[in-house]
Amino acid sequence: MITKETIEKVLDAARIEEVVGDFVDLKKRGTSLIGNCPFHNEKTPSFHVSVAKGIYKCFGCGVGGDSLKFVMELEKYSYPEAIRFLADKYSIPIEEIERSPAQLAAQDKRESLYVLSTWAGKYFKEQLWQTEIGQSIGLSYFKERGYREDIIKKFDLGYSPDQWTALSDAAVAAGFHKDYLKEIGLSIERDDGSLYDRFRGRVLFPIHNLTGRIIGFGGRTLKTEKSVPKYVNSPESDIYHKSDVLYGLNFAKKTMMDKDSCYLVEGYADVISMHQAGVENVVSSSGTSLTTGQIRLISRFTKNVVILYDGDAAGIKASLRGTDMLLEEGLNVKVLLFPDGNDPDSYVQKYGATAFKEYIDKHQQDFIFYKTDILLKDAGDDPIRRAGVIREVVESIALIPDEIKVSVFIQRCAGLLDMEERVLLTELNKMRLQKAKALDKKTQQAARPQQDMHPEMDGPPADFFLTDQERSDIGLEPAAQPTVITAEILQEREIVRILLNYGTELASWEGDGDIPIAPYLLSSLDDVTFEDKPSAFIVDVFKKKAEEYEVPEAKFFFSHEDPEVQDLAIACVSSPYELSPNWNDDKRKIHVKLELEHLQKLTIQAVYRIKKRKFEREMHKIREELKKDQTPEDLEILLAKYQKLKEAESLLGGFLGSIVVK
Repeated sequence: MITKETIEKVLDAARIEEVVGDFVDLKKRGTSLIGNCPFHNEKTPSFHVSVAKGIYKCFGCGVGGDSLKFVMELEKYSYPEAIRFLADKYSIPIEEIERSPAQLAAQDKRESLYVLSTWAGKYFKEQLWQTEIGQSIGLSYFKERGYREDIIKKFDLGYSPDQWTALSDAAVAAGFHKDYLKEIGLSIERDDGSLYDRFRGRVLFPIHNLTGRIIGFGGRTLKTEKSVPKYVNSPESDIYHKSDVLYGLNFAKKTMMDKDSCYLVEGYADVISMHQAGVENVVSSSGTSLTTGQIRLISRFTKNVVILYDGDAAGIKASLRGTDMLLEEGLNVKVLLFPDGNDPDSYVQKYGATAFKEYIDKHQQDFIFYKTDILLKDAGDDPIRRAGVIREVVESIALIPDEIKVSVFIQRCAGLLDMEERVLLTELNKMRLQKAKALDKKTQQAARPQQDMHPEMDGPPADFFLTDQERSDIGLEPAAQPTVITAEILQEREIVRILLNYGTELASWEGDGDIPIAPYLLSSLDDVTFEDKPSAFIVDVFKKKAEEYEVPEAKFFFSHEDPEVQDLAIACVSSPYELSPNWNDDKRKIHVKLELEHLQKLTIQAVYRIKKRKFEREMHKIREELKKDQTPEDLEILLAKYQKLKEAESLLGGFLGSIVVK
């Protein structure tokens, strides 16, 4: 178990702009940093990072938190995993308290898989560098490919001995569970239950996640038999999802942001050779078709992608349709074709780093124009095939969300296709109309009642329509109910907002002098019960701290274990707006009054509003009581109480400028 002191050191050291900046391309805007949210797909940035407050907040999807929560949410880490990741980033040694057998038994499965993958990566490296056969076979192969030793070490390349159970035996001897070896694909189980190595006799390319942890492997055979597959890759597991991983991204992300571009290649060797040539903003889909998840990974760091093709024309045509997905996600796409059947790896090895850089700088083409050109050459003078080309090109243009880009492409492609612009625009609008109708139909189908749905169609879960009593009868928890935001809850959250933002600020109170906002506000709310759970919790913490003459900082709540408390605290200190520097200047003679300049009024009004609402609730209860049969004495007491509440409500209404109906 990680000590409390270590956790505090990590949280103090973690800079929100550095942690988030490793994953999101942030741009300065006013006092905040903004970028595209990594938690939902968006074209316009709504993700804000406040360096001063140490938090992030997306005003599109609503997520927010501090450095620790960002890592936990993005990488799906447990709390200890996230602490370890940040500790490693800031070189903070981890101090741990010895765990009990029960705690060890309950160790997080994902963490165990990560530990096993890291161990396997180290094992393969040791086999490569520290064994005679590893050096003579594995290391010799890499050096024959032209890889320098520093590059081999940078990418953690390794070697698995050509023995059936070498790794499996070593892993079991090291204490790793057989089930975990099977799950991440290091070992395969025979019919008799014994294990053998998946990657035996292969050189290894470890696959890292964004944070640099090993999550899988690609193994290349050194044998020439056709019966032996050239590459064997790790299967899907709890820590490795192929559709959400790009090889080399952990090394490329910073350069991608600095250069504002990304080179997309096919294989491990292409990535490694380009790094050795000094081009580091390069990633690979590792031989699989490009997925939406991979595209969105790229878009976190840049909107500009250059796809590097080898000279195989058939392969290029087959990949054109998949490349359209990049356009649909709003990326700017260029392509680059290597001559004479070369790929990036072979071109670097043949011509050297300098010639390679010059070539990729000079031979990039816009994807739409390249696609138009290659399809036209293939169609020749055949009118039917040329008509098909026009439709394919317009289909690609129709995917682009930016209307200005669409207009430019239509104009340029009309010239390339020898076609009037209006014809292309007509076809474009027809495609968009068909897509809109299809989307509308899909939406209507999704909105049908459950009884109209076929079993194979998506719909609400089977227990969606059960009552809480029915759920209880079959052993299910009551269905979670969303919080209904009432006027009372909004008033309570306004109190919390004032406490978190201005709790330590001084204000002058008549007869009491200068007193911080927090103690005044809390003493004024002794008779108020908070209905909103997260608001009540935060106010209670402030009250307890006030007894010790302290005011808690807002960041105390940013990492709280209750997500509702976290979310409320983040929302209270975040705003998508800030005052432009063009205001409040001497030239325009315009002064915008800030909250800090009228804190006393802001605080008093918040107290009056919440108390007025309390009086209204009490008056409502009395009105309900008056509807029942009452003795003359009870009736007189209720009416007197109602009158006092009415006077108090009217007085507060007068202070607040409210209209009170008598």
